[in-house]
Amino acid sequence: MHQKNNMTEFILLGLTQDPLMQKMVFLIFLIFYVGTVAGNMLIIVTIKSSQSLGSPMYFFLFYLSFSDFCFSTTTAPRLIVDALSAKKLISYSECMTQIIALHLFGCMEIFVLILMAADRYVAICKPLHYPRIMTRQVCLILIIFAWIGSFMHSTAQVILALRLPFCGPNLIDHYFCDLQPLLKFTFMTMYVINLLLVSNSGAICSSNFMILMISHNVILHSLRNHSAEGRKKTLSTCTSHIIVVVLFSGPCIFLYTCPPKTFPMNKMVAVFYTIGMTFLNPLIYTLRNAEVKNAMRKL
Repeated sequence: MHQKNNMTEFILLGLTQDPLMQKMVFLIFLIFYVGTVAGNMLIIVTIKSSQSLGSPMYFFLFYLSFSDFCFSTTTAPRLIVDALSAKKLISYSECMTQIIALHLFGCMEIFVLILMAADRYVAICKPLHYPRIMTRQVCLILIIFAWIGSFMHSTAQVILALRLPFCGPNLIDHYFCDLQPLLKFTFMTMYVINLLLVSNSGAICSSNFMILMISHNVILHSLRNHSAEGRKKTLSTCTSHIIVVVLFSGPCIFLYTCPPKTFPMNKMVAVFYTIGMTFLNPLIYTLRNAEVKNAMRKL
């Protein structure tokens, strides 16, 4: 990768410097990561092998689980390994690669959540046209556009990172590489960089939250015309989706819309949306979904 300064590596300070706490971090996040991998892989295998889970909703859930798995893998393994390492070194190229992967799969998760909300909107508000609108080909095209949009977003992030001229100590007060912690030791105009960061990542997170909340309000308003059984099933699906949207978008909006100098990055908030949510998503979408649970039992 093109490097605009003489820094060849960074030191990640991680979550804590206390030796005892580092061992606890290793154990806790190893359990979380194993649970995340197992949960998301179980959903992926179940959807791929089950005949009853062939609807567009489960097509999108497959890609949500895949994004969760990849998103957690960009940060959790290094956090786990670094917890037992004396020196938490990461090379310049590895740091830029982590930024690409983090924003690629994080943005993909946001787009998949939007597609899942659109699918539920069509299914509930336009049930007669649903089979004709949400065909397999349409779903595939939407996923391709989601990948393209995610790739463009992550490319913009890493181009901005590559243009940063670094100065001072190479200590990153975080457990992974991202633009905000890197901004703390660059001598470029902070206002312009923060504006670009907010207009890119912050705008995606905020607009995603607004779109999803509006769409779910419309869906819930349309439930008045449904039967009691239909309302119960739809509410269960929508509640799961709303929980995931709020828990993922809230920390994301906080991190990428607050200037790092005014509001220092809260590492625990980052832990929640990079590792915690990827662990919770499989539980939320399986424990509240009878069809997925039945398919898992058969598997």
